[in-house]
Amino acid sequence: LGVCIGNNGNRINQISEEIEDEKIDLIEYSNDKVQYVINALSPAKIKSVELISEKLAQVEVTEEQFSLAVGKSGQNVRLAAKLCDLKIDIKIS
Repeated sequence: LGVCIGNNGNRINQISEEIEDEKIDLIEYSNDKVQYVINALSPAKIKSVELISEKLAQVEVTEEQFSLAVGKSGQNVRLAAKLCDLKIDIKIS
């Protein structure tokens, strides 16, 4: 990740400026689908991830972490689902 960010954030800042100061999230890839879902929903703290099928993951979070995992208008979970190529169902436990 450090290579992508650059010294003092120079690389990532240049890219952000090029795309009109759009925010950029860096997600660490994992071959393990469960870990990849956890990384994609960061910074929300995930209690558990269960792969129900090849295309469905059920994620458990605390009530305090729910809005962070889902994001404004569901944006975080939608982006994570697209990134992981899964339907992500978030439950409060």
